[in-house]
Amino acid sequence: MKHPSAESTPRRTGSPLLFGLAVVWGVVLAGSLLAAFLLRYASVDEGYLPYFTYGINGAALLGGGWISGRRAGERGWLYGGSVGCLYALIVILIGFLAYDASMQIHPFLFAAGAFALGALGGIFGVNTRGA
Repeated sequence: MKHPSAESTPRRTGSPLLFGLAVVWGVVLAGSLLAAFLLRYASVDEGYLPYFTYGINGAALLGGGWISGRRAGERGWLYGGSVGCLYALIVILIGFLAYDASMQIHPFLFAAGAFALGALGGIFGVNTRGA
């Protein structure tokens, strides 16, 4: 006999990691376009660009971890943290291979911060699934 809640919740297909990573990149793209428009058409100084960048990346990692944890339904910290680590790895590889640029902070600290934000988002995502 099936559990009653199993019949009422639809089964989602696809990887929570890939979906969370797609959300992260979508938020980063949208936030970057918004920041570019603010810098171009508003009277915002370029000195605020690092704050925009950290804010956009932080919001994207929290959102991607939240979506990933919500889709997974369990172990949200693991799925969200994995999304954060994958994102950090991709950003570090793009910066190293495409632009030959070093990061402002140590790559390990960046990856640890990305894991922490993604894991926090995943924890919130799992806990909002039943709501």
